[in-house]
Amino acid sequence: MNNKNIVIKIGGSLLFDKNKNINSKKISEFCNLVKENKNYDEIIIIVGGGIIAREYINFIRKHTQNEALADLIGINFSQINAQLIISYFKDLAYPLVPKNIDELSIALLSKKIIIMGGLQPGQSTTSVALEVAEFIKAKQTIILTDVKGIYNKDPKKHKDAKLLEHLNYSELSEIILKEGDINQATAGEYRIFDTVSLQILKRSHLKVQIGSGLELSKFQELWLGNIQNIGTIISD
Repeated sequence: MNNKNIVIKIGGSLLFDKNKNINSKKISEFCNLVKENKNYDEIIIIVGGGIIAREYINFIRKHTQNEALADLIGINFSQINAQLIISYFKDLAYPLVPKNIDELSIALLSKKIIIMGGLQPGQSTTSVALEVAEFIKAKQTIILTDVKGIYNKDPKKHKDAKLLEHLNYSELSEIILKEGDINQATAGEYRIFDTVSLQILKRSHLKVQIGSGLELSKFQELWLGNIQNIGTIISD
């Protein structure tokens, strides 16, 4: 793979603080880091929905029991968040949020930074990131979330959870099945990886890095080429 294409997924949880205010400091820090190193053929950023999206999703779920509508609301919020990031990049970014792969194909002609949100119901923004990485044959795929990587069990529920620095697809599959439940594809239900993401990984043979975006020093070192791993590396 000779290209220098990169896909970065930034979780919606990183865009807002605990009081549900826009985390301007985090957004500006992340965007400024991306601006520092333009040594890529293509940079595509996928943005999640975040805490405010989940507020709307929970309301719709409670009062309508319409999961499809809840999914669409989550997608809309992720696309609004993408527009927020576009506004910070200004002329460096493609001005529109691609809503499908056809629109992404057109955006790629601009040679600008492309920012996207969700694409379709039943698909997490992590799955979107992997699908996009597959489409552009990305050399690097980075997922920034609110934990340090993939653990052997949920670190938010188990204090003895251990960070796994390297995983192959079979090992990841075991973790997903162990931690999985019927809510895995539910709108607003957060999983770093779900079964859809796993299937894209298996067919595309992508190498993916997962790490924390709560503190961006490790991402900065990886971005500048000073380190090789920010948390967990998943490969074939």
